[in-house]
Parts: sequence; structure tokens; C-alpha cells
Amino acid sequence: METVLKFLQDAQVFYIATVDGDQPRVRPFGAIANINGKLCTCTNITKNVYKQMASNPKIEISAMAEGKWIRLTATAVADDSVEAKTAMLEACPSLKNMYSADDGIFVVIAITDATAQICSFTEAPVEIKF
Repeated sequence: METVLKFLQDAQVFYIATVDGDQPRVRPFGAIANINGKLCTCTNITKNVYKQMASNPKIEISAMAEGKWIRLTATAVADDSVEAKTAMLEACPSLKNMYSADDGIFVVIAITDATAQICSFTEAPVEIKF
């Protein structure tokens, strides 16, 4: 998991794909952290992306960094605990401009049951499961 975390941090922007009925939806994200041994991102419960993950928690993540790309297939699990929110805010301080641990809209998303492939045109793919 630490390899995937570092890759996504190095990419700075990664894209999460969700399903909205029969239509895929893709959005940029930037916050990523290891919270209690889990790879986590976050969102706002009023956003469509959260509603889509709640309805169908299967997601995919994609990003590029340093001539390589990652494809991550996983399950999104909401963690609404104050502890997880506080840890995410500390790991990604820029989020404090938008959220607080007790604002009623901020939620941490744990990325579970994950399989990642890190690929390039010059090296064999690396597969990571966590």
C-alpha cells in the first residue's frame, strides 16, 4: 500500500471513476493519506461522487507520474469517524480551508479490496494488492 500511496502523492492529482446509473463519471482528487493503515481520500457528502460511491462502492483510480501510470481497482468505504477526519486534515492541511472534523459534510473514504497495477512502456507491470 505504501508504494501506491507514494505514487499517488507524487502524481499530485489522481482521477476516481464512479458509476452513475449506466454512465461512468471521473473526477480529479488530490488528497491521499495512510489513515490507520488504510489508503484514504476524502470528499463532501453533498457531492454526487459521494452519493455514487454510496450507491455502488466499486471505484477505479488512475494517475500518471514520472513516465508511469497506475490503475487501481477497489472498493470505497466511508469512514465518518472524527478520528479519521482529524487524521486526514493533519495529513493534508490544505483541506482545513474547506472542512473540519465536525462540520457534518466532510467524510474520509477508505480504499479497500484494492488491486493496483503500475505500468510503463519500458518495464513490466507491477501488481500490488491490499
